[in-house]
Amino acid sequence: MEHAEWARELAEHFLREPLPRRWAHTQGVAARAVSLTPILGEHADLLITAAWLHDIGYAPDLVDTGFHPLDGARYLRDVQRVDDTLCGLVAYHSGAINEARERGLIDLLTAEFREGRPELAEALIYCDITTGPNGERFTVHERLAEICARYGPGDLVTRVIGINESLLLAAVASVEAALADVR
Repeated sequence: MEHAEWARELAEHFLREPLPRRWAHTQGVAARAVSLTPILGEHADLLITAAWLHDIGYAPDLVDTGFHPLDGARYLRDVQRVDDTLCGLVAYHSGAINEARERGLIDLLTAEFREGRPELAEALIYCDITTGPNGERFTVHERLAEICARYGPGDLVTRVIGINESLLLAAVASVEAALADVR
């Protein structure tokens, strides 16, 4: 858990004061990641680390493009010098590739980062999309509805949720099935 503790401290530094609600969400996502340890084994620390860092790009000090997965992954790569796998998990989390396409940032994202391991990407989707904005547990349907209500019907984020819905639902179903198998 050495990497996860470092990631928690880094996320807390950047999110706690300026973005307390985002910090609460991040804590909830990390707690969900810890709950997946039985199905991830040796990869649990990497997932927990990614969970702590997945929204770090929202930090006001790190905003560059305004697209938090890319801004966060760039900071992790350029300043923290973390490995490509972790950067890829942050850069592509929760269907970010489709949002990058909608924002006109797809070329930057794909030129700079590679997608992470599929099973870890799915697990990170599960953690993110089943955690509410205040860190509470949500079903995937509750979370999708909450995001769409928060951003509104005409917003780009709402449009991307529609594009990503089948991906998000499939990832959650896959992780829930894996969890059921170990119980």
